[in-house]
Amino acid sequence: VAVPTISEAKALYGVDLASKYIQPVWLEVKNDSDDTYWFLPSGLDPDYFSPTEAAFAFKADNEKFQKLQFKNPIRPESTKAGFVLVNLDEGFKAVDIDLISRKQVKSFSFITADPEFKADHKEVDFETLYAAEDIINIEDEEELRRMLEELPCCTNNADGDEYGDPLNLVIIGETNNILPALVRRNWHATETTWSGAIMRTINSFLKGERYRYSPISPLYVYGRRQDVGWQKARSTINERNHMRFWLGPIRFRGKPVLVGQISRDIGVKFTLKSPTISTHVIDPDVDEARRYFLEDLAYSQALARFGFVKGAPVVTKESPMVNLVGDPFYTDGLRVVLFFEPRPYTLSDIKMLEWEVPSKSYSKKE
Repeated sequence: VAVPTISEAKALYGVDLASKYIQPVWLEVKNDSDDTYWFLPSGLDPDYFSPTEAAFAFKADNEKFQKLQFKNPIRPESTKAGFVLVNLDEGFKAVDIDLISRKQVKSFSFITADPEFKADHKEVDFETLYAAEDIINIEDEEELRRMLEELPCCTNNADGDEYGDPLNLVIIGETNNILPALVRRNWHATETTWSGAIMRTINSFLKGERYRYSPISPLYVYGRRQDVGWQKARSTINERNHMRFWLGPIRFRGKPVLVGQISRDIGVKFTLKSPTISTHVIDPDVDEARRYFLEDLAYSQALARFGFVKGAPVVTKESPMVNLVGDPFYTDGLRVVLFFEPRPYTLSDIKMLEWEVPSKSYSKKE
């Protein structure tokens, strides 16, 4: 499979498919069996576009769109190739291919990356963040628990002299297990703060539209801004779940450990502290966002275990802390730790470590 970039798709079809949120996915199927197979495009995208529908939307040459389209069936000892028109995803795209014959079904899954997408993690050289002698390798779970509790409690500003949002997430696992889990649960990589992204953010803010890849403001841990940003937006730019991660100087049984922060944006306010002239207002119950992330990734089929450790500040509703843009928050002071392994893990397979237990109440009055 392959997913053309926005510019490549424009060259192929002669129209700007992305302007109507359409994206071509190319697939080639080689059938060495004695059975005839059919590709099911609804498995790739239940809202896929027919070639005639897409051509009509642009008042374009329907014959050209038809020639580019993947066509069933795939006969024995033959190869078929072509494009399927689906809904646009920038950054990363999950491509699920289902092939069916009279006797069996074959399924394949791929994750593709857009080389033109200006993701913030592309600016980070992960191989050189830490010298080999500075990395702590841990094998024992209790030692890991202690180390995670000793991590910084919160994010900071660039100067490191003010606390921001609490560090309430830890994810452990290889990239090839974590990345597909996030993509399949519709988390989107955030763009860097460049001119194009700033203009899209401002336009989305003024129009009240969704921008799934909007840059997020920099917060600092280990003296550097976030290494990776992810978000899941609603239909308006004003509301989204978003998180930041930093690669830590820890490896657990050889696997990377990332510490992170998650909060739920519930609105927008004007501010001069952001290059986009606006910033989000967060839900003060940051534990709810933490709980949402755990529940969401439980359905990714890649979450093997989880547990809770201390480390964030314990803050009540009556005496909340505020983040760097003045939004109040409260928390039970725990961070959730998620362990990712190769798929599949069903809900019944997921194990909870006997570490801390989240409280039911964060207020003395409840």
